[in-house]
Amino acid sequence: MVTDMKANVTYWLDETADRLPDKIAFAQDGKAVTFRELQKQAKAVATRLMELDLFKKPVVVYMEKGVDVLVSFMGAAYSCNFYSPIDVDMPASRVNKILEVLCPAAVITTAALRNNFEEYDWEGEILLFEEISHIQVCENKIEAARHRGIDTDLLYVLFTSGSTGVPKGVTITHRSVIDYIDWVTETFAVTEADSFGNQAPFYFDNSILDIYSTIRSGATTYIIPKNLFAQPVLLLEYLKEKKINTIFWVPSALIVVAKLKAFRNVDLSDTLKRVLFCGEVMPNKQLNLWRKYLPDVQYANLYGPTEITDACTYYIVDREFSDDEPLPIGIPMANTDILVLDEKNEPVRGDGIGELCVRGTSLSMGYYHNPEKTREAFVQNPLNPFVPEIIYRTGDLVKYNEYGELIYLSRKDFQIKHMGHRIELGEIETAVSSLEEISLCCCLYDEKRQKIVLFLEEELEKAYINERISSLVPEYMLPNKVIVLEKMPINANGKIDRVKLKELL
Repeated sequence: MVTDMKANVTYWLDETADRLPDKIAFAQDGKAVTFRELQKQAKAVATRLMELDLFKKPVVVYMEKGVDVLVSFMGAAYSCNFYSPIDVDMPASRVNKILEVLCPAAVITTAALRNNFEEYDWEGEILLFEEISHIQVCENKIEAARHRGIDTDLLYVLFTSGSTGVPKGVTITHRSVIDYIDWVTETFAVTEADSFGNQAPFYFDNSILDIYSTIRSGATTYIIPKNLFAQPVLLLEYLKEKKINTIFWVPSALIVVAKLKAFRNVDLSDTLKRVLFCGEVMPNKQLNLWRKYLPDVQYANLYGPTEITDACTYYIVDREFSDDEPLPIGIPMANTDILVLDEKNEPVRGDGIGELCVRGTSLSMGYYHNPEKTREAFVQNPLNPFVPEIIYRTGDLVKYNEYGELIYLSRKDFQIKHMGHRIELGEIETAVSSLEEISLCCCLYDEKRQKIVLFLEEELEKAYINERISSLVPEYMLPNKVIVLEKMPINANGKIDRVKLKELL
């Protein structure tokens, strides 16, 4: 899907800055940057990186979320290095582990944060954004670097959690992002007339859609203040005020809005055009509320892990669903192939359950400086013994429905053996989520006591819940224990924090 021979995402910015120089590219409260300003400042950052003789090296961006972070990202890209954002609120132990894995060649931060960063276990070149974003640009060096670069060079490394406690750095190339954003902008007809409302942190892969759709199309992205996601009415008023017509949020953010019925206070019928979501299961009960109040909006469920450049399948909602039905994750995106393999590494038949595996341009190059974990997840396609061909094993269990659409069931490691039965915990969560009283829920398995444990925020008795869902799941899948929380723990990516919930078992 690469439509020209330009191998670096910065060519998008050059073209958009020439076409729409004075249009706002990215905005936050109190600050905005036009496409021309973004281009000029990013090239200044690139010039400073090239003065350090860096090429294809990791550059850490350690800054508060805002437009300056995006300038730094593009600066790394112009210099043909690759960026890796580190959240300023991340625990020190995790930051140190990331720095140990990444060994960055340089760090971009601010004067206010420099002392904070110097406390970590790293010594090297620290660049202050205030100083490097306005220096004289060297166009010749930038062009020389880009001519040396190719589309399989890395654009970024995003760190996800690792089962051993060591974060895994997912590596993504320019080619993968170009392929993905070409698909996004074509599928959803994104143009310069559109405006995105960004929810995802910049260290979370969902942000890739907002950032690069904006740069490619000339749209505008508003970085929504984090505190508004706890105040649904003010959040919707913000969307209306900024005329934001496209959002790509994690379902948890959409659920909060539906739970508090903020639509009754703010009419977005003339504002919102597209509601996209990804990152976890979207219960139809809450989606049906969105569809009730905003029936003319286009809704789409995107699915995919960080390792395949954010998403690899999609479902544009085109029919009615009852509250207790699962929402499909749909069909493969263009230029992406999905394999659903059983335990024998053979394609499933009919409605058989298998692991979703992906092949195509979207695939990560692997985990940075971690060949062992890379070999575990990125493997030779078992259906192709003739030539080297890598697939990514997602660890997600899926099946096909009667429409030929993929249905997400559970993580492979959420599949349990209980009372002699194989059970997908996600199926129980779908059933419980259909109850009108439920906003957020999560199921875990207590291996020691062999109990299915249900976590919720509502004061409901186990007997009541089990009676209500007994028509949706068999008896052996009914929760054995219910734990009521004042508030469901949410991790930095906006998903339910299952690690913290495990501590309560």
